Amino acid sequence: MEKELPVPKCFDTPETATKRLVEMFVEMGQAKRTRVDPPPAQRAVFRKLHGVAHGQFVRHPDIPEDWCVGIFAHARLDAWMRFSSDTAPTAPDLGSTLGIGLKLFGVAGENALGEVGNTADLIMQAASRFFVDDAQQMVEFTYAGVVQHDYDAYLARHPETNAILNAMTAPRGSVLTTTYWAILPFHLGGEIVKYRLVPETPPEDVADDAPDYLAIDLLNRLSTRGYRFVLEVQRRTNPETMPLDQAMVEWPEAESAFVPVATVEIPRQRVDARGQSEYGQGLAFNIWRVPAANAPSKESSIAVVRREVYAAGARMRHTANGQPLQDPVAPRPAHPEPFPEDHCIVQAVIYPAIGVARVGSSDEYFYGPEVIDPLPLPPGSYRDKHKKLKRQAARFRIYGCNARGEIVRELTGKDSDAEIEWTVQLANQKAAWYGFQLALDIPEANYAPPTTLRNPGVADRSRLAITPKAQTLRGANASAKFDGAFMEIPVALGEASTDDAKRLTLLGGKGISQSYDGAAAITFANNEGWYDDVSDGPITAKVVLNGEQLQVVPAWVVVAPPNYGPQRKSVRTMWDLMRDVAIKANMLAAPKRPSFTREILPIFERMEGLQWVNAGFAGGFGWEGAFDLTSAEALQRLSSASPVYREQRRVIYNNFRNFQTDSYSPVPWPWLYGDAMNIPPADTPRQNAVLSDCQMAMLQCWAEGNFDEDYDPNRQPPRDIEEVPLAEQGEMLTQAALEFCLADAFHPGCEMTWPVRSATMYMAPFRFLHAPEGWVEPLQSEVLTTDSVTIPNGPLYGQLPGGITRWMAVPWQTDTSSCRSGYTPSYDPYVPSFWPARVPNEVLTRENYDIVMDKSRPMSERQKAFANREAWIEPLGADGYTHQINNMIQHFDFLGVVEVREGPGDPEFPAFIEVEDYAKLITPEEESYTEKGEMLGTAPRQLRAEATQRRGVRSATEVDLSGIDLVNRFPRGLPRQR
Repeated sequence: MEKELPVPKCFDTPETATKRLVEMFVEMGQAKRTRVDPPPAQRAVFRKLHGVAHGQFVRHPDIPEDWCVGIFAHARLDAWMRFSSDTAPTAPDLGSTLGIGLKLFGVAGENALGEVGNTADLIMQAASRFFVDDAQQMVEFTYAGVVQHDYDAYLARHPETNAILNAMTAPRGSVLTTTYWAILPFHLGGEIVKYRLVPETPPEDVADDAPDYLAIDLLNRLSTRGYRFVLEVQRRTNPETMPLDQAMVEWPEAESAFVPVATVEIPRQRVDARGQSEYGQGLAFNIWRVPAANAPSKESSIAVVRREVYAAGARMRHTANGQPLQDPVAPRPAHPEPFPEDHCIVQAVIYPAIGVARVGSSDEYFYGPEVIDPLPLPPGSYRDKHKKLKRQAARFRIYGCNARGEIVRELTGKDSDAEIEWTVQLANQKAAWYGFQLALDIPEANYAPPTTLRNPGVADRSRLAITPKAQTLRGANASAKFDGAFMEIPVALGEASTDDAKRLTLLGGKGISQSYDGAAAITFANNEGWYDDVSDGPITAKVVLNGEQLQVVPAWVVVAPPNYGPQRKSVRTMWDLMRDVAIKANMLAAPKRPSFTREILPIFERMEGLQWVNAGFAGGFGWEGAFDLTSAEALQRLSSASPVYREQRRVIYNNFRNFQTDSYSPVPWPWLYGDAMNIPPADTPRQNAVLSDCQMAMLQCWAEGNFDEDYDPNRQPPRDIEEVPLAEQGEMLTQAALEFCLADAFHPGCEMTWPVRSATMYMAPFRFLHAPEGWVEPLQSEVLTTDSVTIPNGPLYGQLPGGITRWMAVPWQTDTSSCRSGYTPSYDPYVPSFWPARVPNEVLTRENYDIVMDKSRPMSERQKAFANREAWIEPLGADGYTHQINNMIQHFDFLGVVEVREGPGDPEFPAFIEVEDYAKLITPEEESYTEKGEMLGTAPRQLRAEATQRRGVRSATEVDLSGIDLVNRFPRGLPRQR
């Protein structure tokens, strides 16, 4: 087809201009897209939405009286506005034409469109003049593109149009700092005027390569402050220089200056509020939907054709979308009506939903975290006077909630009038359950050794399960113990008590592990004939308030191994994992927009914090490390959503492991082993860990600048649960408990393992499903397969006491002492790591800390001491793997707890330093598993090193672990996994 041919005369007549433009814009363009594109149907023009906002249209009090007509007869009107570009929804923002549509509410009566309603519309775009003069030229321009598919040829013949279009698509920094023009002439009482909307905030119009930067910018700006535009009018004072039907002609401001007449006030708001964008997309705008006193001039042929084109497009779109054809009478409320306060308590809820206690060798105890940012305990708080490890207690409270689940008051607590009866049951089913080979919910499990029963030679499986009876505690100051037996050996799993406030305190065991036949432990997870005293079980209660018994939402407690890094969190915590499970199961809504302070910064702080428990993280993210993510200077940049730092954010995001691009490499963050870890490294993406999908989605939003800039360097998070608002205390207790538990790697894990990834395990987010009363678990087969584990009402559904910890290693000490870091020293001797937040790898010793604090020493010596991290595992000796795991069983409290201490105050060191509190080297006479060797006696670390040197014994870290079954998971080989 020859594209240079003119428009046929039958198509291009003044009388048919409206019909032809409706045909091309609506019938050929919009309708076609509606047929082929997924719903909802879109507009004919300005299809790409940047955001919808509410505000106020405020008339200035000093405008001439004869202008106070139509929309200007009102001092103040509610307004909703739609910011958009005249381009496809998926096209980039850069190079698009911006526009704004304002719908004003409260303008009652018949309008120039012939409707009787309550609204008025103003439509403007970011150009002071149009690219064609009149309707006939608009037909010819549109015909060139829509029919002939050759805008370029038309623009080559019309250079002025081309220049105007180029000016329209110049870079715009923000929709809130752009000037908009109505372009066409309008009546204002007895005069003809043009409108423009001028921002009060000066623009910063710089090209931006992000495809949706205008929407993100709008969201970011209005999340922090309000904006204002001034509506101005320009009188038509000279018909010769101010034509009515030549839209390409700007009326000269030298002859008639623009005059302010109103202000559009846009308050601070969340434009991503649910339904707000959808509401704006459903609005229809038409320049003729104004009172007659403000109607477009009929002398403008473009104004005339727009009346029908806009109306036809709105009808087609609303019909296709099943929306009302009539304009709304009232605006969407700017703020949803809050639910009325409801203080009627209809149920009691136990918090935390999952409490975590930890074993220790001492009778004494301390409470586990009850806020997510607790203050560190004073040095020495984790041991008693005999250097035994104190146990960590889990404390439970009961809250009265209304029908919506909102906390009304605490039912436990001082002076409570509620009658409370707690029931607790603990159990340890490890020895009666299946051994651990690999997480059964990953494909690599098909290539690992089969998952078989532990202790298969014991016919009476009940002798292997430690199942004390449930204990009931009534009122305040009650107590109970959980005593059971393993193969007739008495085992104490812990104790419970209530305080003066009727809150429940639960303590676990003393960390006692042994075999019933005296055999040594030989492997990391499945030692036959062994038991330990970790446990778990349900927490329920009976609550009577004002003489009425309340329904009680129960909880669960997990008794876990000790926490040797009490201030540290892993990069992905158990709370992160369970949150992700709940989101994918539609139990929780996915966050649309992350908070920097609550959801991005913690990821960086956790990696930085691991410097105190792993030398690789110290070099990478620690004090003056290679990757600065947490210094004041770094946070000033990283907490800003400015495009200036976008590429920095992208680079950081791209350093986190993405299974689609770099899953097999140990290089991406977070430098932790995955569930299918193997030595040599397995050909699987799960050799290394990845953040949760929710965490990665939030990081991606952050990278693009779509996040709340809420960072305050002077913020003071709540340090005690009493500082937390009552309504938020329950969730805080749960999050605090679970954030100090690990989600990587489930091999099998520290506190809990892979079954927690199954949504069927939960009755609600973070709350385990309890087995029905009287439920008898089906008999076990010899082998547990991936199919049998997922059967309805199987082990991944309602839980019995001991059902959570039974999947873990037995005893826990063998796993804790086996899971280290840097198994491939040719790559790096310190990373990746297994569980450094709970089980340190390398620590700052007291000896080196003392050097750092000694200001009489040379600075270089102090800095070397600070940089020197020594092996945490060293007290277990270097006489071989079997020696080490058996030493850990007997003397797990000989290993250090990493405590927070003050720094020396020099700028060369951090203000606070985390230091190993104590490390006692195990002597041959203290070993339960011994071979002939020199008797070393009790000695500090330095003397032990000298003695081992005399014996020719190496460091504990040099014991060869390459042959142990912990890291040899695939004896039959492993095909490349996806």
